[in-house]
Formats: sequence, C-alpha cells, structure tokens
Amino acid sequence: MMKRNIIFVDDEQEVLNGLRRMLRDMRKEWSMTFVNSGTEALHHLSEHSFDVIVSDMQMPGMDGAQLLTGVMKNYPGVVRIILSGHSKKEMILKSVGAAHQYLAKPCEPSILKATIERACSLRAMLADNDLKQIVAKLDSLPSLPNLYIEINNEIRSSDSSLKKVGEIISKDAGMTAKILQLVNSAFFGFYSRITSVNQAVTLLGLDTVRALVTSIHIFSEIKRTKVGPIGVEDLWNHFFSVGAMAREIMKLESGDTRLMDESFMAGMLHDIGKIIFITNLAEKYETTLDSGIDSDLSLSDIETKSLGADHSSVGGYLLGLWGLPDSIIEAVFFHHRPGESHENSFGVITAVHVANAIAARENPGYTVGALSEIDRMHIERIGKTDRIPVWEKKGEEILHRV
Repeated sequence: MMKRNIIFVDDEQEVLNGLRRMLRDMRKEWSMTFVNSGTEALHHLSEHSFDVIVSDMQMPGMDGAQLLTGVMKNYPGVVRIILSGHSKKEMILKSVGAAHQYLAKPCEPSILKATIERACSLRAMLADNDLKQIVAKLDSLPSLPNLYIEINNEIRSSDSSLKKVGEIISKDAGMTAKILQLVNSAFFGFYSRITSVNQAVTLLGLDTVRALVTSIHIFSEIKRTKVGPIGVEDLWNHFFSVGAMAREIMKLESGDTRLMDESFMAGMLHDIGKIIFITNLAEKYETTLDSGIDSDLSLSDIETKSLGADHSSVGGYLLGLWGLPDSIIEAVFFHHRPGESHENSFGVITAVHVANAIAARENPGYTVGALSEIDRMHIERIGKTDRIPVWEKKGEEILHRV
C-alpha cells in the first residue's frame, strides 16, 4: 500500500516533537514531514507531493490562514487542516475559507489520526485528479439569488432573529452545507455531531453568523438561471422536496428526531455535486446534460462518462472534506446505489434514496437521462418491501404540499 504523505507545520518545536511521538505508530502508513514555518512548508510542497497539510494557526511571519490560503491556490488537491489552540475570534474567522477542517489543541491522538485517515480515504472516492482539485479548492457553494438576498437582508435587519436566519438557511443546499461544516468542526468549540440547521445557528449565535455573512462572505449568489434543459430554481425545489420527503419517510419508520434531522439534511444535500458541476464546469456540464436528453443511460452514467465522476461522488467528496457527519456523506454518495452501501437495515441512505426516486417519478423535468427508480433488491434485502406503497403515498402528499 502506498504511504500517505502528510506535512505538519508548527513554530513550536516541542509541539512537533510531541506530534512525532504521538504518531510514531503511523510510520508504516504515513510518510511524515515536520516543519517550523509556513515558508518552509511551501518549499516542501513545491518539491514533493502531499496528501494532507496540518498547520498551527498562530505563527510568526506567515500564519496558518495565510499558509493554507496559499496551499489552496497553488496546491488545491491537498487536504487542509488547522490544528490550533484557542485563538482570537478574528483569526478563526480568517481561516474559515482556507481550511477544510479545524481541530483544537490539545487533540486526542485517535481524533487526529481518524481525521487524517478519513481525509485520505475520501480521495479514493474520486479517480479524476482534476475533479479532486476543483472540489478541494471550494470554500463555499452558491445560493439562489432570492435566498442570498433574503439572508443578507435578514442578517442586517435591526430585529433579525436566529429562528428566521435558520429558516432561510434551511431552504438552501449551499448555505446548509457551509453552516454544518463550521458547526461540526472545532472552529467554535463544538464537538458533537450537529445535523440541524436551527441548532447550528443557535450554537453559533447571531453575532457570529452575521460576521460570517457580512465580513467573511461565506455565502455567494449563483449567476445562472438554467443549465442545459434544467432550470436552476427547479434543482433547488428538488433539493428541498427530497429533504422534506426523506424526513417524513424516516418519521414513518423511526421516531428518532436525530435520524429525521439527518435524513432532511442528507436529502437537501444529496445533489450538491450538481451545484459543483454547474459553477465550476458550466459549459462542459451543459454539454453533458444536453447529450443526455434522449439517452437511456442514467444521469450518473452520463456524468461519469463525460466528466470522470458523477454528482453523488463529487458531492460526497466535498462534504467529507468539510467534515460533515458520516451518515450524511454516505447518503449523498449512495443515494442512487444504496445496494452498494453497508446499510443492512432501514436508515438515512434508504430514506434519501426512496425520496429521490419518488421525486424523480413525480417531477421528471428536473433531470435528464433514465429516471431514478427505487432499488427494490435493496429494499427487499433490508426487509421493507411492504413499506414501499406507504412511502410512495407519503411522498406524493409531501410533494403536493411543497
């Protein structure tokens, strides 16, 4: 097995020595480089190929945010992780765009190892190196113009409320993904897995969200109204519909609020890879969609043939880099092929898969190629075949209401 190449950057030699001791048992799997400054790190990056960079935040000369910004620009395929002690809020906000994930010192060895291993394993999800670089370079995803305007107006209002802010963000896949990335890292000191936007916004607080929106500009506006035969607004309606259906289908099978939240979030984000294609490979993706209008192939097969990967792989890769909960990443990655997952009983993957298939059947105009269908072999494997008519009825009710 080829070793992972990891570079650690910290101006304190004692910290680097501690990392060496902590990670000694990983020497057979990782090739590790330890350097004392951002300048030295960039020098090594110019001469060698690395999979992951782990950097301190506060360093003399070039700080961690500046270093990772340079890495993002010049070596976009490298996974960027901040490992730092408590910093000033301004420094934390400064690194939001440049870092994929943020770990707090002192960091448990198991957490550091798991984070790096997870980041490296994700790279196997995408075989195309160009796509890896495109995705790794992303620091945000665009929103619909009306929602972008709405969140900016609300956050600047003298009587803005966390409830209203949460409601707006919950309507938008790009905003949802970014907020969940931040709240599920140690950026702001939270360590539990958060899958509810309202909870995320409440934990961050109105002042932090206001700073993220107005100063850091973590949200942006999509400039296109259509790509190929598909209206962009139709895509957003599809995101929300699948999220709402997945939540209600999960409610039918489990009263667990956490699983319902995860199902809604995964449904909202299941096609986020399409946003990546639309905003980064617009012309090529438009050609890809046009070629699939009368095709008998699924959109996933059409995308893979034309672009090197499909939207579920690209979306899952981004959410994995951003450190979102595994249940959401897996649902995004397997929403077209649940039978390839390890899910052996009803869970979030199945809820999103079924919701997406129902939405495709009822509103086929949002996509091209052969429509997604419920994988009945998978449903039979998990022992839920008799529940399909119940899910379909509930899905139709949700779509009518939405």
